[in-house]
Amino acid sequence: MPKINDVAGPATLTLLLGLWGIRREDSMWRDEAATWQVAHRTVPEIWHMLDRVDVVHGLYYLFMHGVFTVFGDNLVALRMPSVVAMTGAAALVTLLGARLADRWTGLAAGLGFSLIPAVQQYAQEGRSYALVAACVALTSWLLVAAVDSPGVGRWSAYSAAVLTGALLNWFSLLLLFAHAVTIALARPPRATLLGWAAASSAAVIATLPLILASSAQSGQVAWIPPVGQSTLLGLLLTLLVGVLCAWLARARENHRTPSDARLSLTAVALPLLALPQLVLLAVSLAHPIYLARYVLFSHLGLALLIGAACRTLACRLRTPPRWLIPTVMALAFLALLPVETSLRSAAGRVDDVLSTAEGVAAVRETGDVVLYIPAARRDTALVSPADFTGLQDLALASGPLESGTLNGTEASPQQIADAMLAAHRIVVVSDDSAPSASTDRDQTKQRVLQAHFVRCSEIDERGRRVTVYTRRHTRPDPHGPRGVGPSISGKVSSCSS
Repeated sequence: MPKINDVAGPATLTLLLGLWGIRREDSMWRDEAATWQVAHRTVPEIWHMLDRVDVVHGLYYLFMHGVFTVFGDNLVALRMPSVVAMTGAAALVTLLGARLADRWTGLAAGLGFSLIPAVQQYAQEGRSYALVAACVALTSWLLVAAVDSPGVGRWSAYSAAVLTGALLNWFSLLLLFAHAVTIALARPPRATLLGWAAASSAAVIATLPLILASSAQSGQVAWIPPVGQSTLLGLLLTLLVGVLCAWLARARENHRTPSDARLSLTAVALPLLALPQLVLLAVSLAHPIYLARYVLFSHLGLALLIGAACRTLACRLRTPPRWLIPTVMALAFLALLPVETSLRSAAGRVDDVLSTAEGVAAVRETGDVVLYIPAARRDTALVSPADFTGLQDLALASGPLESGTLNGTEASPQQIADAMLAAHRIVVVSDDSAPSASTDRDQTKQRVLQAHFVRCSEIDERGRRVTVYTRRHTRPDPHGPRGVGPSISGKVSSCSS
C-alpha cells in the first residue's frame, strides 16, 4: 500500500508544474476563447446556445460559469480547474500503480504522468480534457477495486464516474473498449462480468441523449483533417514506448503471488493506452475525427507502464528505488525542459486572441470598420470587447447571444459586399497563414478586398494577422458594373484617413 508521501509527491509535482507559467505570457488561444465567452453567459443563454452548437461541452461550460461566478474571470481561474484535475489524476495513477504492483511502481507512475508533455499542456488549458482524464483515472481505479471485491456500491460508483467523464466529453466512452479487454484478461466470475456490463451499459444509455444531440451538430468538427503522417508517427512512437515498458515489466508480473490483485498492471495499462487511440483512428479513416486531445486520457496507461518499467529497472540494477526513481524523473525533467518551456509560452498554442485584440487597438482609427476571415476569428472581439468599442462589425447580422451561437451569424454575401463598398478603411482579422475562405461569405470578403481595396499595413503575431485595407479611388465604368461593385480605375488612395 502507498504511503501518504508517495501520493503527495506526484500530486505536488503536478500542481507545481501546472502553476508554473499558468498565464502563458498573458495569452489565450481560440479553444479557450470559446470557454471564456460562453462561461460569461447566463445559464439560460448557455442552454439557448447548446440547443444549436457545442452541446458536447455543455456540462463543462456550465461548470466554468460557476467557477467564474465564484472566483472571478481571469486567466488563472480559467485554467485552475484543469490544474487541480490533473493533480487529482496524478494522485489516482499513483494509487492505481500501487494497488496493481507496489508503492514504488505507483510513485514512478505518478511522477511519470506529471512529466508527460501532453499532460503538462492540457493541465494549463481552459478546456475539459484534464477533467476527463481525472474521471478516467478514477474510473480505472474503481474498476480494479470492483474486480478485486465486487459489490453493487462499487459498480454504481464506477458507472457514475464513467457517466461524469462522458458528460464532460463523450469520447471518454472509448475507455470502455480498454476496460472490456481488461475484464476479459482477468477472467473474473460471472457475477463480476455481469456487474461490469450492467454498470458500463447504464453509463452509455444515460449518455445517449448527449451523443445524439452532438451528432446533429457534427458540422462543428468538419474542419478536422484526415490523419496525417506526423499524427500516425506520434501515435506509433507512443505505442512503441508503452509496449517496450510492458515488455520490461513482464518478469515482475510473472512472479505475482495469489494474494495480489486479480488484474495485472499491464492488463489495465496497455489496453488503456492503445485501444481508445486505435478505435478513434479507425473511425477517422471513414470520418476524420482524430485529435490527440480527445484521447488524452490514454496517457494514464502510458504512465502506469512507465512506472512498472522504472520499478523493474531498479530491481535489475539492484538499486534502491527510492534513489533510482527520483533520479530518472529528474533526468527526464531536464531532458524535456525545452518542450516544457515552450508549452508555457504564447507560441506554445496555435494562436492568441488577446494579442490580436491589442493589435487591432494599435492600428484602428476613427471611422474604421472590422471584418473577420473566417467568421470564427470574431472570438477576439468577444473576449476583448473593450478593444473593439465603436468599431463596426460589417458582416455581423445577429450577435452570439441573440443567435445562440459561439460567434454570431453573418449577413448574406451581397449584403456584406455592399457594406464593404460603403467603407473607407477596413481592419481585417484573420489567420497568419493565407486567410481561409471555405464559405461564400468569406469568398465574397476576399474578392471585394482584392478588387476594391489596397493593403496598407499588416501585423502577424502569435498565429493571427491584423491587416488594414483602404478603399481605392474609383470612377464609374461606362460599360456598367462587372462583378461585385464598381470597376477599378485611377490611383490607389492614401493609407491614412
